[in-house]
Amino acid sequence: MLQQYLVNSGQSVSPAQTNLELLQGFIGWINEVGLSARSQARIISGVKSFFKYCLMENIITDDPSQLLESPRLGRKLPDTLSVEDINQLIAAIDLSKPEGVRNKAMLETLYSCGLRVSELVGLLLSNLHLEIGFVKVTGKGDKERLVPIGSVAIKHIKIYLDEIRNHQVIQQGHEDFVFLNQRGRKLSRVMVFTIIKQLSQKIQLKKSISPHTFRHSFATHLIEGGADLRAVQEMLGHESITTTEIYTHLDRDFLRSSILKHHPRA
Repeated sequence: MLQQYLVNSGQSVSPAQTNLELLQGFIGWINEVGLSARSQARIISGVKSFFKYCLMENIITDDPSQLLESPRLGRKLPDTLSVEDINQLIAAIDLSKPEGVRNKAMLETLYSCGLRVSELVGLLLSNLHLEIGFVKVTGKGDKERLVPIGSVAIKHIKIYLDEIRNHQVIQQGHEDFVFLNQRGRKLSRVMVFTIIKQLSQKIQLKKSISPHTFRHSFATHLIEGGADLRAVQEMLGHESITTTEIYTHLDRDFLRSSILKHHPRA
């Protein structure tokens, strides 16, 4: 890419003749041709690696790229599922199989509480307080928090516990975990990823999703529904409100429909 820039600008210089001003002109050029900030950063990283190699091989005595700045990369907005997407995924679960009943309870809990996958597989029976509508979750840094759980998730957890889990032979040391595999052991994170991926393929969902997508969707749907940002921060277990603020992005169609609905001149 740098060579192309030099040809286009009619310049012919060796690595030793290259200076910071020339490289800054190159950065301006790759910005003008419309490359994304991420692509620009990757190219600049390659240029820096090249000149670092030249310095190590004594081809140059000074590195002209040392003070070169990469473009700021904006924080990538998380992918989200619509309520309809979530309904379709959960509806695609085969409830004729024992693991299907477990999977439904698991995904309802994941979406109802906005849990991390590690928090989901680590959820304990002794931390379920379904009679008052809360579960105690152990998050990052072993910090505990109480998270509200909805009636639909409560219903399916109870069905799973009564109809499936109570009839399993449970391995020693795994008695308190809520979600178990067929061998009576704590469910793994990889298994949760696999279950969601298979359901996504089953309904031919045109999105790349993971357990974390349910967490993103939980937060986004709450904020779009008018939930207080501090309350969402508390439920997600975020240390900083800045982390929660990434969920304040709104779908353009949602934003447009809201303005058309509420603006007096819409």
